[in-house]
Amino acid sequence: MRFADIGQQLRAYRLESGLRAEEIAARLGVSRAALYRYEKGEVIKLDTIRRLAELLKISPLSLLGIGVEYFSRPLALQERLRQVEEDAEQILQLGGALCTLVTGEAYDSALAEGMAEAADTAQERVAFHAAAEQALGLLAARKRAYQQRRPSIIAMVSEDALRAMLTDGIAPGLRLSEPLRQRCRAAARVEAESLAGLMETVPMGLQIGLLTDSAPTSHFMVLRARDRAHLCANPFLPDSPPLNAIGVGTVTAADEAVGIHQRVAEAAWREARKGAEAAARVRLLLAETRVH
Repeated sequence: MRFADIGQQLRAYRLESGLRAEEIAARLGVSRAALYRYEKGEVIKLDTIRRLAELLKISPLSLLGIGVEYFSRPLALQERLRQVEEDAEQILQLGGALCTLVTGEAYDSALAEGMAEAADTAQERVAFHAAAEQALGLLAARKRAYQQRRPSIIAMVSEDALRAMLTDGIAPGLRLSEPLRQRCRAAARVEAESLAGLMETVPMGLQIGLLTDSAPTSHFMVLRARDRAHLCANPFLPDSPPLNAIGVGTVTAADEAVGIHQRVAEAAWREARKGAEAAARVRLLLAETRVH
């Protein structure tokens, strides 16, 4: 058994459960420190894995990394994605308006400001603040890891999703005041121009294509490490509300699932607009959505 992997999955499923570490440790009959040691990869007995699985309402196989992992909480899925990205050497993305790992300061600032304002008016204000802080921290950690490791990325973004982002701004799912919504629209335009620049210059290890003929019906990533690959199907974008989002994300290393998604992405890449052609199309969208 790969205890480090079990520990990572345990942390993700703890976030998915909504239980605090102290609650899980108490029900399990161990100290909170012991639970954290399990999450860091300390040897864990099969009986403890079984009891944890019962407590977290998952299959023991899920903690062992066998089969499909299911997540209904955005924070849990983002944590699991962060873990998988840490070992990835190649990332293949299909869908969305942007490649989140290479977004800039405009995106981060708009998202942080939007989360803060939405938290202030949320019914579960304290919980929303805490979840928003975690979400922003996970995004920052993912982006730092990318900057340090520089895995190769091939991303195919959707023209329809990009148009929607330019119309609605960053964080369209958050209830924001009109002045802040305008700033989020301005941030979206900055990120779209940056995206066009990346398409045009094609930095080493980063290729971004634009899907124009048909919009993807799902958003997924295939992440390849040296010894295995994972598929992450993610209905929760990083700028989604961190609480009360409705959807189910999945992570699996099953060869069949990885293979069919890889083939779909490769076919989409062949049809995607690339380079200067894609950049020109993005800039045309910017012109079409300009507010006078």
